[in-house]
Parts: sequence; C-alpha cells; structure tokens
Amino acid sequence: MKILVLNAGSSSQKSCLYELSDPLPDSPPHPLWEAKVDWSKHPGVAAIKINAQDRVLETELETDSRPEVISYLFDTLVSGKTQAIDDLSEIDIAGHRVVHGGQDYRKATLITPEVKDTILLLSDFAPLHNPANLEGIEAIEQLLPSLPQVAVFDTAFHSQIPLSAAVYPGPYEWFEQGIRRYGFHGISHQYCAHRAATLLKRDLQSLRLIICHLGNGCSLSAIRDGVSIDTTMGFTPLEGLMMGSRCGSIDPGILIYLLRDRELDADKLDEILNHGSGLKGISGVSQDMRQIQSAIASGNSRAQLAFDMYVHSLRKHIGAMLATLGGLDALIFTGGVGENQAQLRAKACESFAFLGLKLDLAQNADSPGDTDIATDDSTVRVLIINTQEDWAIATECWKLTLDT
Repeated sequence: MKILVLNAGSSSQKSCLYELSDPLPDSPPHPLWEAKVDWSKHPGVAAIKINAQDRVLETELETDSRPEVISYLFDTLVSGKTQAIDDLSEIDIAGHRVVHGGQDYRKATLITPEVKDTILLLSDFAPLHNPANLEGIEAIEQLLPSLPQVAVFDTAFHSQIPLSAAVYPGPYEWFEQGIRRYGFHGISHQYCAHRAATLLKRDLQSLRLIICHLGNGCSLSAIRDGVSIDTTMGFTPLEGLMMGSRCGSIDPGILIYLLRDRELDADKLDEILNHGSGLKGISGVSQDMRQIQSAIASGNSRAQLAFDMYVHSLRKHIGAMLATLGGLDALIFTGGVGENQAQLRAKACESFAFLGLKLDLAQNADSPGDTDIATDDSTVRVLIINTQEDWAIATECWKLTLDT
C-alpha cells in the first residue's frame, strides 16, 4: 500500500510517500519520496527540496498558493529525476496531520464534508495550523478527487487525560462549552512513547515516561500505562512551556491589564502572544535556538536571559509532570531543539540528579538519535528520539484501512 502523507503548516509543508506492507518494520523506513516546502525565506516564494532515494531536487517557485505547489510536487513524484511512481493512481490513500480535533475526533478519521467543517470550526482554537491543514486537504481533493483522505489529529493521543487535569478552574460552563485541556503534538508524543519502549526493550504499559517535544512549539507529556495522563499545552497550543515565539503560560491578569490600560485589542494580543514572545520576544534576536546560541557566544545578555528562562520553564514543567507520574523510568527529548541542543539537555537534567539521573556527557554532546544517553548506573534512562510524525501518520492510515 502506498500512502501519501501531508504535514502542512502556515509557512512550511512536508510531504512523504511511504510503501507499507505487513508486517510493519520495527523502525521507520526512509520514504520513497520526500518533499519539504518553506515559504518563510522570501515572501511569495516557495523554497522546495525533494529527495527520492538520494536523488535531490532543489528549486523555488514564485507562488504562495498551496494547491499550485502540491500540483508541482505531484509532477515531480511521477516524472523527472525524483520520480518515485509511474502514475498518481498508485497512491492508495493520503494522510494529513490536523492539529486540533476538539472533542469530536479522538482517533484517525476518514475525511468527509462534516470532518472538514469541524476542522474549519476549530480554526479559532489553532489559527496557525488548522486553516493550513484544511488547505492541504482541499488541494489534494482538487487534484485527486477520488483519493481517500484521513485526518490524524494531534489532540487525539491526549484525549484520555483525566478530567482533574483537563478541566480548567473557571466556571463549569466553560467545560460544557468545550473549553478544556486538549493537548497537542500528540502524534509525536505517541510515536516517541512506543519508540522508547522498543529502544528500552520494555513493555510500554510498564513505563512511566516524560516526553519533551521541543521545537518552535514545545510541549511535555506524562505517559503511564501507555496513555497520556497530563500535558502542558491546553485549550490551544499557546499554553505551557516558553517556546520559540509563543509565550507559554503567563498570568492572565497581564492580558486584562493590556486590554484595559494599554487599549490593545484581541488581534494585537494574539499577534504578540503567538509571534512576538518566547525566545524571540525576550532575546530580540530570533525564535531559532541556534541563533540564540550564536548571540550568547557573542555576549548578547538578552539572548542569555532568553535561554536561561527557557531552561527554567523546562525544568519547572518536567517537575510538574514528575509529580503527576509519581516516579520516572525515562526522560525523552525530541523535536528540533530536543534532538540537537546538547547544552539544553544537560541543563535540564542537572536539576533531577536527586532522582539518581546521571547523564553521559560525552554521549549527550554527540546528540545521537534513538539512543539512551544516561550512564549505566543512572536510575532514570534519558533518550534522544528522532520523532517521525510522518511515519506515524502513515501507520495510522494503514491501521484505519485494516479496520474498515
């Protein structure tokens, strides 16, 4: 079975083509074809990189139209040096990452007009993501109208969080209106939980895990018995850890003050909280941790403050997840920052030496993927896992077809 995966964001997009057969491999294989699109480098220009079995094509298109870009990608899939299949009809199903599924969708779901309506309705809760996810779905509908499509929701893995963790302490009517903790990055958290069990050669049901998904967006999850029982993101992806350009959790009284005394409106607040805060807002340099580190090396004190705040936020939220679990078997780092920033991992782990957690500093410095970087005598394992959201989406599509 050939499965096309589309992971669409507001300024980027990743597409993969996998071929799956029974039994599925223990570790993710390389896709037959992979395309990355970045609109952030130049306004109105899509920077494209395609890899098909080590045959690489890099180009730019002067367009901000997702359907136009997807049409071009389909051409490269069936022709030219990155050709991976003979005809688009060979694709059996398409899977999409959809960030917010609300209370309606708690598992991978075949996309229907009703599902699309719900994704659109939930765009108010995930304005950076759901509209882009829906745009990708509709672009493939236009190009391959008979192709079955599946939505794999980021919120689904966290749907079993107990009500004591999910309900906000406002009026109960909020909960009845659907205002609750949903959690995000669920596709990544679920993949990493299963991958950790494989790497540790343990039954997932026996493990207490804290997974740190650290990228431009950041979230933690507490996993027990294979289930997410708590997570840091909430009603929207804005809550929790300090992030690249998002503030994470702050005193809501600040927002009331800004609305009343500074006469800001909701749209301006949204812009500040989502795009002008976090590492970017504090450092004044960038939301990219690599550029923060470069600025620190040049003596930039605000960049140093931003990094120190990021570490503090991470330690504090790991501690909260630890209390929820009542113990810890493994601490997992994933995402672009989690997988590559050795100094950050070391700083985060320092605070948990009292648990008997001991980091192998040489191993940590190498940032090896899918590896245990704790010392042999550490009482807590520490893993770096290369998250594979695209493969996880493909396997969810595979499972759905077997069930139908």
